[in-house]
Amino acid sequence: MKKLWLLFSQVVTVLLAVWFVLVTLKPEWLNQRNGFSSLSLSQVTDSSANESAQMSSPGSFSLAAKKASPAVVSISTSKAAEKGMNKNDPWQRFFFGDREEAPTAGLGSGVIVSPEGYILTNYHVVEEADEIEVSLNDGRKTKAKIIGVDPDSDLAVLKIKLDNLPVIVLGKSEKLQVGDQVLAIGNPFGVGQTVTGGIVSALGRNQLGLNTFENFIQTDAAINPGNSGGALVDVSGNLMGINTAIFSRSGGSMGIGFAIPVSTAQQVLEGIVRDGQVTRGWIGVEPTDLTPELMQSFEVKNTQGVAITGVLQNGPAAKAGIKPGDVIVQVGPTPVAQVAELLSAVAALKPNQSVQFKIKRKDQDLVLAVTPAQRPKIKPPTPR
Repeated sequence: MKKLWLLFSQVVTVLLAVWFVLVTLKPEWLNQRNGFSSLSLSQVTDSSANESAQMSSPGSFSLAAKKASPAVVSISTSKAAEKGMNKNDPWQRFFFGDREEAPTAGLGSGVIVSPEGYILTNYHVVEEADEIEVSLNDGRKTKAKIIGVDPDSDLAVLKIKLDNLPVIVLGKSEKLQVGDQVLAIGNPFGVGQTVTGGIVSALGRNQLGLNTFENFIQTDAAINPGNSGGALVDVSGNLMGINTAIFSRSGGSMGIGFAIPVSTAQQVLEGIVRDGQVTRGWIGVEPTDLTPELMQSFEVKNTQGVAITGVLQNGPAAKAGIKPGDVIVQVGPTPVAQVAELLSAVAALKPNQSVQFKIKRKDQDLVLAVTPAQRPKIKPPTPR
């Protein structure tokens, strides 16, 4: 028993001595497993850091800007000088000489929406232009041709002939909500392509006196002269609207800008490309938002709807039996509560196809079949 205990003591002593030597001279041998684990963790951390470095930093919209910017173009227009009376009037020539008027030039922006080279922009950007030049973000320049215009919505469709064109992705503007972040991309003041950011301040803005059909997205993203026709995109870089106007006392951005929803722009684009024009319904009425005073005057108790204060003689509405004093509450399946909603609902109707209108006439509820005609083309006043 004594021998066994002596042997055990000697073994323990030797093991302790070996452990002491290893700890003192070769500690890494004991931490080899942990060392590999630490190395792997370090590699994973470095790899994650590298991946994060390749991605945009938190709060950055660089990916959206990179996605959308190549499809946003700068548009330069020129118009030949108008000849003055001094060319034909000898007295004008005697007093003022043979002075030549300088040609006028304009700047704006546009968005490439198809590989075939179709570009959406504002009507007022290309109105009466004799020559249009488009500059791409990659440095290419080319002449553009007007395919069609729609003054009622202040939109125009151009076309260019170039290969490998960048095309923007069309989003769904009807899904926008107040407070959503958006970017405005364009060529303000001709300084070059610029990206500004903000939020959606309001939706469905109308009665601004800008266009016949108004359903604007309002944003506080900086929009300045030259941005007209450019892109309003969401944080994914998808097109949400065509920047078209600003409210300003100084001529520069004051945080109130307006864009035409892409849903409207897409309808105009398809109509112009397919038919060469935008076809809208028309019934020939003079609508007014319903007010308590009109309700009392028309003897109606309905608080929702659009009051009709005038009806064109022999127009579609008159033929259907609509009279001044009526209140239109529904066009087909679409309820209407404002003039802008009525105009949009009627414009969406197909000419020569009968549609049921729900009417409130004093205490009566009527349903009248109205056959809209094609909206007459009326040239609006010169845009901004």
